[in-house]
Amino acid sequence: MDTALIGPVAAPDLHVMSFNIRRRMTRPLQRSPDRWERRSPLIKRMLHAERPTIIGIQEALPDQAGFLRHAIGENYRSVGFGRNANRRGEGCPIIFDAARVQLLDWAQTALSSTPSIPGSTSWGNRTPRVAVDATFRDRETGIEFRVLNTHFDHFSRKSRTASADQILLLIATSSLPTIVTGDFNTDVDSLPHAKLMASGAIINTWDTAKLHVTKAWGTFPNYHDPRLDRKRIDWILVSPTITVRRTAINVTRFDGKWPSDHTPVQAVLTISG
Repeated sequence: MDTALIGPVAAPDLHVMSFNIRRRMTRPLQRSPDRWERRSPLIKRMLHAERPTIIGIQEALPDQAGFLRHAIGENYRSVGFGRNANRRGEGCPIIFDAARVQLLDWAQTALSSTPSIPGSTSWGNRTPRVAVDATFRDRETGIEFRVLNTHFDHFSRKSRTASADQILLLIATSSLPTIVTGDFNTDVDSLPHAKLMASGAIINTWDTAKLHVTKAWGTFPNYHDPRLDRKRIDWILVSPTITVRRTAINVTRFDGKWPSDHTPVQAVLTISG
């Protein structure tokens, strides 16, 4: 059995993960570490060992999202659809343990100047970007909370900055404790991160955790050895009222092979009533 970095947690704690799984590419080289048929069993092993309560996934094609949901366990469900106008294509689903949390409501928003129009783009991003917004009730504690999962643009700095503003607007629509997971495609010393932190609405779990289970690895090793001098572009952000027990950047490899070009970020959180 594979050893978990954090593993399942008991109430009132919640185990949250943000994980860019890398979309399946159509024609990777035969020996490429990027091939989905090689990586998918490794992702299954990792998720089955960790068993997060909630996972914010990025870059999942519909069949990949289905694979992940079934790979973790029979109690897991997901929300979110593709980012394209036809609701297909790459998405940012939220996968959750339905035995532990009850889904109350959810919506998907385009990160654009027309957020209600699926597939819409603005601010220089060439591909649509989205945020999935879900409200849950903890079946053990009765506490309600929100989870936002997103993937900022990799090309347009303007888009990333405007997307940070839009995430803050979404957070402001509710007084519930909020968790934000995502691949933000920018480091923690960037303007989007500064905007999010300056708002006071959310904090970075890495900065406030009582315990760091791992070192501050860069979260995009791209199938190379993990390094401390690389950018941390994948974050878990939370409302200041949420206690961050532990956090980790998971650089686990299986027989020397990476599950994805990104590393999962994990946090153990306690939401008080």
